Amino acid sequence: MIILFTLPLIFGNLLQQFYQMADTYIISQTLGVDAFAAVGSTNSINILFLGLAIGLTSGLAVLTAQRFGRKDEEAIRQNLAASIILSGSVSVLLTIVALTFRDQILAFMNTPVELVDYANEYLTMMFSGLIGVVLFNLVSNTLRAVGNTRAPLVFLAIASVLNVILDLVFILVLHMGVGGAGLATVISQFVSGLIGLVYIWKNVPTFRIYKEDWKAGIRQLKEHAAIAFPMGFQTSLIAIGMIAVSMTLNTLGSEAVAATTAAQKIDALATKPLMAVGVTMATYTAQNYGAGQLDRVWEGVSKIIKVSLGYSFVMGAFLILFGRQLTSLFVGSENMEILNMSRLYFMTNSTFYALLALLIIHRYTLQGLGKSTAPTLAGLFELFARVGAALILSRSLGFIGVGLSNPLAWVAALFPLLGSYYALKSELTGVQKQPKLSGRLLRFNK
Repeated sequence: MIILFTLPLIFGNLLQQFYQMADTYIISQTLGVDAFAAVGSTNSINILFLGLAIGLTSGLAVLTAQRFGRKDEEAIRQNLAASIILSGSVSVLLTIVALTFRDQILAFMNTPVELVDYANEYLTMMFSGLIGVVLFNLVSNTLRAVGNTRAPLVFLAIASVLNVILDLVFILVLHMGVGGAGLATVISQFVSGLIGLVYIWKNVPTFRIYKEDWKAGIRQLKEHAAIAFPMGFQTSLIAIGMIAVSMTLNTLGSEAVAATTAAQKIDALATKPLMAVGVTMATYTAQNYGAGQLDRVWEGVSKIIKVSLGYSFVMGAFLILFGRQLTSLFVGSENMEILNMSRLYFMTNSTFYALLALLIIHRYTLQGLGKSTAPTLAGLFELFARVGAALILSRSLGFIGVGLSNPLAWVAALFPLLGSYYALKSELTGVQKQPKLSGRLLRFNK
């Protein structure tokens, strides 16, 4: 059941990654390697701001899934009202902050001079349309929370096709450069988000919000913020670590930036199924938690770990063997230094996909249970380990040291996640086995 629920998410994530790769491929082939590297150098900045908003919508969806598990339709509508208010407000605030400080952020990151103009142009478009990206993710995550993964896949397919078409029009016909690529992304997501809203209104009456739901939603904002902001904050912590890595890469030259940009596109494609499993486990856990069926949670975690580890070993070996050839699709076969660096990236990252799989499963399961402390602590551990590795190891090992920052961060994050998960499992299992303490479990579920 978990795999069947996950398949549309995997297809959706792969589709999203393919169109992002098409996006960067069009840029590299039409605007050159510098434009390609510049867009890649903005990835961590995008995740810092967009990731905070998108992580927030994921947290809001956890509450929806819990209430869906309890079959409380009134609470679901009130939750959606609170989600719209909270995510809309955060989107506006983040847009203002991001557009105000983008120049300072690029300067702080030591962005190479030849990449600055491209990066600034791209970020301006992406941040200007942030609310459209949030709308798309809010609609998609809300539908997934109630078990509907097919409709978000259709919305994503629409966004993907539209994005590629607009890329070609804005870059090749209108000659808008990298700014055109950013504009294509935000327009496609906004249009797909609007289509999702129409779909919900026509096909999901549970989500039709009434006047009294808005009032209740306002009263519930504190509860929603307590779940949603830690999840958004965790994404931002990862982004901050990535910014530190980007700063180090920028000091190593544009070749290092280009190699990492290309390798990360391929790496992201390989790890999308693991991320899809994580999203599934958050929904699966939240629904069963809301229904009081915790045994299904533990069983699901145990079985999906086996599947994810098997995938991690196979995919890791594939990229170590063929990642260099895949990188040449972006930068060309003549850029030998970039290709050699990309191979080092795969060797230092793909070898340890199993650690990433365990991290994702336990993080999202704890979030589905409404527990934010351990995942947030894991995010801090991950941040410190990634930054420390990038800054320290790069001095002695160069590009390899930067590449090792990811697996070392995964190891650090696993300590609080595994400890918290198994302690919580032991506690709740003990509560379930003692009838006289059933009231304690009921309070926990509430």
